[in-house]
Amino acid sequence: MSFLSQTLARVKPSPTIAMTGRAQQLAAEGKDIITLSAGEPDFDTPEHIRDAAKAAIDAGHTRYTAVDGMPALKRAICDKFARENGLDYSPAQVSVGTGGKQILYNALMATLNPGDDVIIPAPYWVSYPDMVLLAGGTPVIVPAGMEAGYRITPEQLEAAITPRTKWLILNSPSNPSGAGYGADHMRALTDVLMRHPHVWVLSDDIYEHLVFDDFRFVTPAQIEPGLKDRTLTMNGVSKSYAMTGWRIGYGAGPEVLIRAMAKLQSQSTSNPSSIGQYAALAALNGPQDYIETSRAIFQRRRDLVVAALNDCPGISCPVPQGAFYVYPSIHALIGKTSAGGTVIKDDEAFATALLDETGVAVVFGAAFGLSPHFRVSYATSEAVLADACARIKAFCEEMR
Repeated sequence: MSFLSQTLARVKPSPTIAMTGRAQQLAAEGKDIITLSAGEPDFDTPEHIRDAAKAAIDAGHTRYTAVDGMPALKRAICDKFARENGLDYSPAQVSVGTGGKQILYNALMATLNPGDDVIIPAPYWVSYPDMVLLAGGTPVIVPAGMEAGYRITPEQLEAAITPRTKWLILNSPSNPSGAGYGADHMRALTDVLMRHPHVWVLSDDIYEHLVFDDFRFVTPAQIEPGLKDRTLTMNGVSKSYAMTGWRIGYGAGPEVLIRAMAKLQSQSTSNPSSIGQYAALAALNGPQDYIETSRAIFQRRRDLVVAALNDCPGISCPVPQGAFYVYPSIHALIGKTSAGGTVIKDDEAFATALLDETGVAVVFGAAFGLSPHFRVSYATSEAVLADACARIKAFCEEMR
């Protein structure tokens, strides 16, 4: 009899965390490493948010709170959805978790049964399929290649839906591609969903505020109010306010789902950190000028990275609409050999050789379900990005 659960055998460790760990190990050995694999802003949390957390500690707000979020924070989340997305929720329709990942996990664990399908467009965030598998469901991957702007079409969505489909997971702007569904693209998908009332929508909006140029963010329930009663709209403070370590995410949806998620959370983590919740309250209710400041910086970094990677032989890098990632193709490099003697048989070989030979850590595309690509996070300084891109260019130029 195996000691470990058979369920655990269904999933794999996060490839992004694994690559970051490998880079950290090499750096600890004294190697000159540039890590472009981690998906978190490199800025400090805004001062007024840090001050609110310190004040909460000094005021003794260090006790348990309600299992899925204190009332004041739920009210602030409702106000945020009304103010920014035109969505009307009550506090009873809101759940606060230990990061956006827990909100997604709770929703899937609370709803999936063996035989249930979850449609996931690829490229996808690495955790989606594994969370579905842990919950006993079946991921149904729908590829959306570079030629389609990394967006699935309504025809693809229609073809993927069956009587077994329970959820569609939609992430816009996307990790890893930065692709976003504008109003027209989103409406085309919601029109399909309205014809299939048994399909629920899990909208991962975590990169909502990191959008560029003339792209305008929309969320499914905003575009099609008829979907609101079967949509969980997830967001959080980690990306918008540089609060990844504070671990506060939230979601809003029908009460029946929110109650089920709270029941699950009550038997796992219980409430998120009380201090993190007070910090999130300050983030949502306080001044929002930080968002535009960071967005402008990320746009400059995006432009630098896209131009530099498109100057690398064999790499094709489209311009993303948001988030802080690019997802270039290395199709033209497959089959070549690096200066260090590695045959680039796939994107994992590319990423491994790039790290070993140049010290630049990226994440290979197969981790996100679409090859041959790799993901670069440009959540670091322009000087570091320029250095990394120069190393990538030299790596490509030396291939034979």
